[in-house]
Amino acid sequence: MEHKLTAAEAGLEIQRLRQEINLHNHKYYVENSPEIEDRDYDMLMKRLEALESEFPEFEDPLSPSRRVGSDLTKGFMQAAHIYPMLSLGNTYSTEEVDAWTERTENALSGQNSTLVGEMKFDGTGISLIYEHGRLVRAVTRGDGEKGDVVTENVKTIKSIPLQLMGSGWPEMFEIRGEIVLPWEAFDHLNREREFNEEPLFANPRNAAAGTLKTQNPAEVARRGLDAYFYYLLGENLPCQTHYDNMLAARSWGFKVSDAMTRLHSIEEVDAYIKHWDTARKKLPVATDGLVFKVDSLRQQLNLGFTAKSPRWAIAYKFAAQRALTRLRFVSFDVGRLGYITPVANLEPVLLSGTIVKRASLHNQDIMEALDIHEQDMLYVEKGGEIIPKITGVELSERMAGSERVRFVSHCPACGTALVRVEGEAAWVCPNRYGCPPQIVGRVEHYVGRRMMNIDGVGEETSAQLFSSGMVKDIADLYDLTVERLMTLEGFARKSAERVVEGVEASKSVPFDRVLFALSIPFVGETTAKRIAKKVRSLDRLMSMSREELEGIEDVGPKIAESIKEYFASEINRNIIERLRASGVQFDLPEEAQTAGGTALEGKTIVISGVFSKYSRDEYKAMIEAYGGKNSGSISKKTSYVLAGENMGPAKYEKARKLGVPIINEDEFLAMINPG
Repeated sequence: MEHKLTAAEAGLEIQRLRQEINLHNHKYYVENSPEIEDRDYDMLMKRLEALESEFPEFEDPLSPSRRVGSDLTKGFMQAAHIYPMLSLGNTYSTEEVDAWTERTENALSGQNSTLVGEMKFDGTGISLIYEHGRLVRAVTRGDGEKGDVVTENVKTIKSIPLQLMGSGWPEMFEIRGEIVLPWEAFDHLNREREFNEEPLFANPRNAAAGTLKTQNPAEVARRGLDAYFYYLLGENLPCQTHYDNMLAARSWGFKVSDAMTRLHSIEEVDAYIKHWDTARKKLPVATDGLVFKVDSLRQQLNLGFTAKSPRWAIAYKFAAQRALTRLRFVSFDVGRLGYITPVANLEPVLLSGTIVKRASLHNQDIMEALDIHEQDMLYVEKGGEIIPKITGVELSERMAGSERVRFVSHCPACGTALVRVEGEAAWVCPNRYGCPPQIVGRVEHYVGRRMMNIDGVGEETSAQLFSSGMVKDIADLYDLTVERLMTLEGFARKSAERVVEGVEASKSVPFDRVLFALSIPFVGETTAKRIAKKVRSLDRLMSMSREELEGIEDVGPKIAESIKEYFASEINRNIIERLRASGVQFDLPEEAQTAGGTALEGKTIVISGVFSKYSRDEYKAMIEAYGGKNSGSISKKTSYVLAGENMGPAKYEKARKLGVPIINEDEFLAMINPG
């Protein structure tokens, strides 16, 4: 008989599990050197969650099980900073940094002074307060004197320690740093927002700041913020130098950049600038400069502060790669959900190795803040060396009498009066079912690789099918024939057959991808998967109340309202019925209907060959539904190869060499549903 833990025994195990999980979080998110497999980590977390549920008397808001954040919405309180968060003086050349270095040495009356060079991360400033080794408060920079208390959101950032490691920290101290959104997470977030026709973030800094102020910690947790720390404040600090204090902070679990370096001369300072001006481009996060600080805390105290900034530190800003080119005109693009995006069309200009002809102006507010006039000379920069953006106007080049460029009041495609989106700097064309770019955009989205994956139909073909009258909505795709397609310019029999075969193959695409393909506003790829797994059929989804919808993970009031509005439309319901009649999947496969969710937990499976009982996409959906992971290539980490007819000989040989078990359809189905 299994031994039932006493409360005392449970308390000790909960404490042990929390310490172990915190250590693994640090290894993974800070040191980037995980020591255990994901499955083993998940088992530790599930055990902790189970014990915390069974023994609620050991509840702790700083438990690692609380990292996901609550979905409760509440406003932010404000708190005064213990020490004002002052800004740094900026320099823009090596010569200016050298001059500051000389002034600092003179002010110290010739004392030997060591400097510390650090990265200036392009994020949003944060101040964390720790007492007895535990995080008690997180406050944004605000106006420097006071800021917003964002403790619940900060708790979701897994690189920030909730309970410190090691020893030697003061009973109470403050540590300052920068909340950042890594490039990879930023690109993923913007791709998701683009699919959902939401306004894109202009750069990772804005995205990090916006995320940190989101009044939904669960959404903050999902976006993947990170944090780097750069300054320790308080009484009884462990060391007398800034550098050693930050090494101590690193030993307590804080993420401190490896770029932090002691510098002993102007020559070393100059070499540091030269190195990072290039090397920074390989970093996983955005940076906009370097910071130089006097290392000795006693010397910092002697140098003191001006009214706005410390005398013992200076920021060096990297020169942005930018070019000056003339505006040809501003166009207004219409997305598949009707959002209007102003775009600056430019005289072609070379920037960071590529020719730039267009740059998004994002929305009306940003466009008007730039105060762009016709034929203006515009400064173009590349955000993160990737995305071109307009950063300013050269007023000395402005043509006399040129008119200010104004945002359109009516849809440039269909002429419908635009509607302002409540709470956003966005305008939308409400003519959802009669505006050509919206219809074409929905067709283009539907056929995309991550949606229905209909081969041979892209942006140009979608527009051609619409203009010809063959495809007026997504359901019309299933009426296409080879003969009809061959009447269009550019279609020979082979290309027409390719499209028809792609349409036929799309009938086996699993329900979650179909749901994503429908272009329901704000229902992105991840949300569609979670909804599909929860509701299991489109009929169930269409019948759910707002309250029921909001009970699904990731579905808040905004998404719930959007889903209800989508299915309330007679046009959409008619399209749904035509898709159903064509054979499109509106239910999870039968096996996934009874998914226990854990039969394949921790397993990585490669699919190869042709199958008779279900399609490859349906098998992929089953693997995910039962907690497994799909992979396209075989490695030592592969658990099984699910093989159909005509399995590739190279994959077969590799599986045999590595000793990876090869299973067939029946064996796989028995594995997930032994009954």
